[in-house]
Amino acid sequence: MPVRPLHTGWTLRAIGAAEEAAEDAMVDGPVPASVPGCVHTDLLAAGRIPDPFLDDNEERLHWIGRTAWLYETTFDAAAGDADRVQLVAEGLDTVATVTLNGTTLGRTANMHRGYRFDVRDLLRPTGNRLGVRFDSAYDYAETVRDALGARPNAYPEPFQYIRKMACNFGWDWGPTVVTAGIWQPIGLHAWSVARLAEVRPLVTVDGTTGRVEVHVTIERAGDQGDRPLTLTAAVGGRTATVEVPAGATGAVVAVEVPDVRLWWPHGLGGQHRYDLVVTLQDDRWERRIGFRTVELDTTPDADGTPFTLRVNGTPVFVRGVNWIPDDAFVTRVDRARYAERIGQAVAAGVNYLRVWGGGRYESDDFYDLADELGVLVGQDFLFACAAYPEEDPIGSEVAAEAREQVVRLMPHPSLVMWVGNNENIWGYHDWGWPEELEGRTWGLGYYLRVLPGVVAAADPTRPYWPGSPWSGDGSLERGLHPNDPAHGTMHIWDVWNREDYRHYGSYRPRFVAEFGFQAPPAYATLRRVVSDEPLTPSSPGIAHHQKAGGGNEKLARGLEGHFPPPETFDDWHWATQLNQARAIEFGIAHFRSLRPLCMGTIVWQLNDNWPVTSWSAIDGDGRRKPLWHALRRVYAERFATLQPRDGEPAGAPALVVVNDSATPWLASFDVRRLSFGGDPRAKATLTVDVPPGAAVTVPLPADVATPDDPAGEVVVADTADADRALWLFAEDVDLAYPAPAADVAVTPAADGVAVRVTARTLLRDLTLFPDRLDPAASVDRQLVTLLPGESTTFVVTGPPALAALPPAAWSAAPVLRTANDLVR
Repeated sequence: MPVRPLHTGWTLRAIGAAEEAAEDAMVDGPVPASVPGCVHTDLLAAGRIPDPFLDDNEERLHWIGRTAWLYETTFDAAAGDADRVQLVAEGLDTVATVTLNGTTLGRTANMHRGYRFDVRDLLRPTGNRLGVRFDSAYDYAETVRDALGARPNAYPEPFQYIRKMACNFGWDWGPTVVTAGIWQPIGLHAWSVARLAEVRPLVTVDGTTGRVEVHVTIERAGDQGDRPLTLTAAVGGRTATVEVPAGATGAVVAVEVPDVRLWWPHGLGGQHRYDLVVTLQDDRWERRIGFRTVELDTTPDADGTPFTLRVNGTPVFVRGVNWIPDDAFVTRVDRARYAERIGQAVAAGVNYLRVWGGGRYESDDFYDLADELGVLVGQDFLFACAAYPEEDPIGSEVAAEAREQVVRLMPHPSLVMWVGNNENIWGYHDWGWPEELEGRTWGLGYYLRVLPGVVAAADPTRPYWPGSPWSGDGSLERGLHPNDPAHGTMHIWDVWNREDYRHYGSYRPRFVAEFGFQAPPAYATLRRVVSDEPLTPSSPGIAHHQKAGGGNEKLARGLEGHFPPPETFDDWHWATQLNQARAIEFGIAHFRSLRPLCMGTIVWQLNDNWPVTSWSAIDGDGRRKPLWHALRRVYAERFATLQPRDGEPAGAPALVVVNDSATPWLASFDVRRLSFGGDPRAKATLTVDVPPGAAVTVPLPADVATPDDPAGEVVVADTADADRALWLFAEDVDLAYPAPAADVAVTPAADGVAVRVTARTLLRDLTLFPDRLDPAASVDRQLVTLLPGESTTFVVTGPPALAALPPAAWSAAPVLRTANDLVR
């Protein structure tokens, strides 16, 4: 029998809180509560608090996280004839006491686990009262800290002392909104005889034969449950059955499927999936699985320790992005929003999402969509930027949570890796932790013993990696630094924090699991959430929506050597967004050109959890920043780039052609050196044969690669099968850009308008910002470089009123921008 949801009739009220803010919010008594949901969203829906995302409202709502809250509902439910009736709470956030009809069922303190409580003998035919009290997460965490001893972390919040989403406590891109609530489904499960308490399908492939070995744990219902049982598994038209002896609480049934169609990441094959159905008497468990193999190649070589992901035996260059919770209030992220966001990632050429360790174990909707779209996923265990105590009450919770989440997610073929933590081993080595810890535990036992033990026992079909970054098994024994570029995975944060983005070119990493560069969100996003008049880079609302320490100063420093200091807010907004796109494109192009030495890049970050200046490609309102358009170009399966190479004349580029697709690429390139006025200086035709999964470097003829006028010339490499590659011989600030001139024509189009721009001069990184004209408008492309006489058409989607705007509205700043604008 399925679980009967108990999601209606809930109310919410503050309890045990004398604080004036709580009293004001609850002056009219309890508010209706949504389940699943959280306190903040319920209070917001009831009009009791302002939107925490607007201006600096967040600052006035911190009291919510220090208040105790009570959720209550009533329901009718007779016990009936079932042997067992259990209250199933899939997720309680976080320090909860659950009562039914005045009896305490249990207490919990882990957001990342589910719970079952026997309630058959407590149920009444009518008028059952269910309550869930949530005590302050702050109070709990601070009590644990005081008992176990303080430990260092990256932020002055106690997030490592409670098994709760760490970024609830604020981050350098996120608000401090310490939530409470019934955040996952809750309901009654009535059953008899026995149920499937745990199902672990180990999916493997041998040649063309797929095998599913289903391990089950059985919960029995007293005397009725002690009899023999029948366990069946069916997949791909094949069925296997085993008899489970009386009293047994575990069993294994295996099914072999001949001639299976493999699941592949997108671009390398199809995303074939099969329905797997497991039954035990009347209990049924069903998931969609995919047959594929996954391996992590870290065999030492002459250059160090590689980090190469192989799917079905094929090396995959990871074109990745880091994923954070898509809303600070995670229950607002439904399947449609996941589909939009992951779809945006796929449209940008992304083939890998790393679920970062300060958020959550992502939802089944997230993983099902990744399965469907062929996106690989690496899931961090939830430890980030802090020293974590290994003693109870934290230690036992970690082990239980890890087992539950590994088992929950293992049916998904998209999940290809578990990672032990985010930056904690690195932090221990480089951030002064040993002196602060004074011998106290800090989490290494989790990363090297507990978590790999859970993965090996529950799901040995997937690799485990102890941390991000991590230099391999010898990092402690052989003294390798955990962030060594030559070994395993690394994070690059000297760029952004201290170094210019061209410093990326000095690295020869094996795999870059984090690197990023900031920019503000879209203008329409800023205008929605910030009421400052006028907007300036340092106005109060803009400053509040910049959570990184010294963030605006780093934005300014990042422009140095590239663009002059912006004189207006509009120029600042455009320059910093353009510089973010340039920085990440520069880094990825360099790293991809090193294939196979480097086999992956994971950009920090794809998305935001609220509207904020951050490292994201898609802002908190779901709008694509110029970085997204840069990713689409630099993450294309077939990609060409002009790169400096040893052996070439100083400052001269070579053509590097990268083929991540499954088929050979024979490409012909028209390579020209031109003046900014479009006058030809030299040209060559280069034919390049690139096997699947390879990068080929071709030197340019000296007359093409050597400028007569470095400030006024450009090299372009054009082919029919990839975006244009460009090489400028100096930085923008030193280039003799012409004043931009173009002809703009606007015509109605389906669901919007088409804006055709014809260049009369060189137009570098031509970008249209239709949200400046209407917040609902979006454009299909940005960052287009045109030579004199060339044209491009921007397709703008938006409301019908766009078609009525005069052409002049589309043809000047701040709507139409170029890099030329910034250098005068």
